[in-house]
Amino acid sequence: MLRRLPPLNALKAFEAAARHESFTRAAEELCVTQGAVSHQVKGLEAELGIKLFNRERQRLVITGAGRDYLGVVRDALDRIAVGTERLMQRQSSGVLTVSTSPDFAAKWLVHRLGRFSEAHPEIDLRISATMHHVDFAREDVDLAVRHGDGNWPGHDVIRLSPEQLFAVCSPKLLTGRQRLARPSDVLKFPLLHLDDRKAWTRWLEAAGVADSEPSQGPVLNRASMVIDAAVDGQGIALARTTLAAWDLISGRLVRPFGDASRLSRTYWIVCPKATSGLPKIKLFQDWLLAEAAQDHRRLQKLGPKAA
Repeated sequence: MLRRLPPLNALKAFEAAARHESFTRAAEELCVTQGAVSHQVKGLEAELGIKLFNRERQRLVITGAGRDYLGVVRDALDRIAVGTERLMQRQSSGVLTVSTSPDFAAKWLVHRLGRFSEAHPEIDLRISATMHHVDFAREDVDLAVRHGDGNWPGHDVIRLSPEQLFAVCSPKLLTGRQRLARPSDVLKFPLLHLDDRKAWTRWLEAAGVADSEPSQGPVLNRASMVIDAAVDGQGIALARTTLAAWDLISGRLVRPFGDASRLSRTYWIVCPKATSGLPKIKLFQDWLLAEAAQDHRRLQKLGPKAA
């Protein structure tokens, strides 16, 4: 059914004029001129073919028809206002679904969620840890944190933090007879490997340790497992800044050497351009960036033997 609707501005002018019984005060509320309100009301009366106000002794008096119509208009405007407010609240509160890798969730995100929930109880945060890249058009996901080179065409992409690769171990390995005084000393301990042993081979070559074959130590397929094994004192690991930050700051891990290599691939905050400006998404983005910046400051203070 085709709706016959008068202009919204005319209805707003009529409702305000009827409530104040004055074009002047209605104009002040609506931030327009008195003439503009009068013109809107006259246009509405002409379209409806009904007189809504009488002008009596410089007073504005609503007619019986106007009073009946006012009830309808006021109810409609109230409904629009309530619906708009609810919509805006949903944009800044409610469910926020975040997709991230299992490693990032386990070693970076979950330790901090209590702080976010305490600061923003209006947001119902849902974390989905998965390895596949999100299809925002098909999946009910608002935002993702992914590791890569930042090349996600058609999406809003923000780098979480720069990353380096360096050796880490439990503080327990820095005591006793077999101390880590120089890079070659790592060969006295089990080495923890991610996927294969190539990373340790490259690290030893870069550190000037010739003719070394880092064959000892287990090979694990998750970076979070490698770091947890290092925390447990099972050996020395090579770790990325983001994933090792929590354990370095808490003192469960230390960096025995200052050597580090800069990585081109790092973690990025990814979301569709169409929704990147939603308040709840912007809020979570800002929180992620603030947490990462705080990590960077804390790691800088720890110095090369720890950070």
